[in-house]
Amino acid sequence: MITGARIKQLSVGLPAPLPYRDSTVPSGFVKTPVNWTLWLGKEGLTGDGQADRKYHGGPEKAVCVYSDEHYLYWTERLGRPLGAAAFGENFTTLGLTEPTVCIGDVVKVGGALVEVSQPRQPCFKLAARHDEPKLTLWVQETGLTGWYFRVLKPGAVRAGTRLKLVQRPPGAVTIEEANRVMHHDKEDRPAIERLLAQPALSRSWRATFKKRLGGHLEDTAARLMGTQEQS
Repeated sequence: MITGARIKQLSVGLPAPLPYRDSTVPSGFVKTPVNWTLWLGKEGLTGDGQADRKYHGGPEKAVCVYSDEHYLYWTERLGRPLGAAAFGENFTTLGLTEPTVCIGDVVKVGGALVEVSQPRQPCFKLAARHDEPKLTLWVQETGLTGWYFRVLKPGAVRAGTRLKLVQRPPGAVTIEEANRVMHHDKEDRPAIERLLAQPALSRSWRATFKKRLGGHLEDTAARLMGTQEQS
């Protein structure tokens, strides 16, 4: 984690109608920057909320983080300037990117202590927000996803707050590597096992990878059975 990393922008928003196709969907995607101190609790920041709690928010996704360094790329690719918290993030950071952040990193931010739980998996609401149907896929393909923090110790935070790495787990796996395995090299069993060895990995990602390993083992067993039958 790069020395001097900080929150450039702190943003929150409550669920509201988001235009989608010919209708709207409820979403907390649209967030507004704030320049005052906010309390960061186990479920997230004061004044922030999610419409679909099955897939968004909760203790393992208390804070959505996105790198300010990615904004120039997306501005050029989309061909237009992007507004504040354009990726629905709570923390827009400077000095942190997917290759430098690891699952299980424990970070001090203001009076709070947070832990990286998983990469962010963009849903269709990102595409809806920017009126670009391919944007969700583009984010996955590029690996410029951002990530989530869970909150280990609640505390006060504000824009400008420094982020200090307190602890990195043994055998740490970067967000970049986790994205590679999730979206590209889905059958990379050694990499999956390295991810599953990380206690901090979120339950949802853990379940996905365990299912893949299970399928791999079932395929192996079927091949062995077929070989035995032919002999």
